[in-house]
Amino acid sequence: MSSGKLIGAWAGLMLCVPLALCWILPYLEPGSRASVALKLIAVAGLFNALAVCLILLVSRKWSATTARLEGFAAALPSAETYLPEDGPVELQTLARAMRDMAGRVRDLVDRASLEAGRRETILACLAEGVLAVDRNLKVIFCNDAFAQAFSTRTPVTEGRTLYELVREPALRDILERVVESGAAETARFQLPTAASRWFVARAVPLGEEPNRGAVIVLHDITDIERQEQVRKDFVADVSHELRTPLTAIRGYAETLLDGALDDAANNRNFVEVILSHAVRLNNIATDLLVISELDSNALQDLPREPVAVLEVIESAVNTVEKAAVTRHIRLNREGCRDCSVLGYRFRLEQALVNLLDNAVKFNRPEGSVTIECARISHAQVRISVSDTGIGIPQDDLKRIFDRFYRVDKARTRSAGGTGLGLPIVSQVVEQMGGTVTVESQLGRGSRFTILLEAPNNIDR
Repeated sequence: MSSGKLIGAWAGLMLCVPLALCWILPYLEPGSRASVALKLIAVAGLFNALAVCLILLVSRKWSATTARLEGFAAALPSAETYLPEDGPVELQTLARAMRDMAGRVRDLVDRASLEAGRRETILACLAEGVLAVDRNLKVIFCNDAFAQAFSTRTPVTEGRTLYELVREPALRDILERVVESGAAETARFQLPTAASRWFVARAVPLGEEPNRGAVIVLHDITDIERQEQVRKDFVADVSHELRTPLTAIRGYAETLLDGALDDAANNRNFVEVILSHAVRLNNIATDLLVISELDSNALQDLPREPVAVLEVIESAVNTVEKAAVTRHIRLNREGCRDCSVLGYRFRLEQALVNLLDNAVKFNRPEGSVTIECARISHAQVRISVSDTGIGIPQDDLKRIFDRFYRVDKARTRSAGGTGLGLPIVSQVVEQMGGTVTVESQLGRGSRFTILLEAPNNIDR
């Protein structure tokens, strides 16, 4: 029985008591009216007590069912979808509706959790740094790439202020502008607290007013910026290197045309100067072509092959022998053992010719150049070129493999150097999977050491 019916029956019964009294009193004898009225009242009281007890029982059942529904609703969406259909009819209907709703809520929450997990996983795996903040510039989300860029401990706690995470005015300014204006912005800047790396930042609004935040994505362009700077420096260096011989050739050519052709005492010297600078231009062009080929990584597509080191050394020595004889420099091969390396024969010879050529050019009169090679382990071969020349200052050792870098520019140009020999050596050895190092003392000479991989099953 529903509570509405129960209460209606009780109210009807209570209304019938006075009506019954009014109906039967006229038919009773005057002396018996009081006793009849008392009996009716007693009967009505008894029924009233029974009705109250019944109502209490129904109310208790309602309370239990209501409490169960309340607990079920409070536990959503983690509650089980099963809910017993007992109690009053009205509450049974409500229980069925809540059970259906719980299933839909669970599905919605599961889908939302899945999507949130996917987004967080994707953002965490991005190489770009991602940071989301609220209107007060407090952190909502920060992926590992962003934290690592600023050497911040991960995971980053939500709710931290931006300045607790990173103290960069450029970041704060762009985020503040996006939060206030609601318009996306793009910026390019260098951030000192991120190891002075360069970034392209894209910031967009997150949400709508009055609780609008912002998301910023940092794309690291340090390598691109460095390559661009290297390219600019390279173009500037090449222009400078070409200007000197071109200026000399033009000047002496104009001098000859202005009448020096008839100067028997000097015209041959002028032509020799033009020739030497033309040779220098040719050397620069040749080295630039080699650098271009190495930069294109063309060797990466070719498999390394076993190369007989003694054969390469013999060919390289023959190439520089004439220049060594002219400068009275002795070429010595000491402790050269028959061994092989994995690499490219032409490039290895090119690297050794550059080292031997430098050792001859920057040697003292009656000096010597010594080349050695040996297999120092099962997997490595060492090739060294040492000289008794002028040596290299300690401050310059870390830069001698930079393009166009010269320790003594005047002497290098007079010797015909292009400033590209050692960079070619370094790049060739690197592409062959090896390393090159240098040791030097001023006035006592230099020693360049190349370490290359040896074939595992070949020892020629």
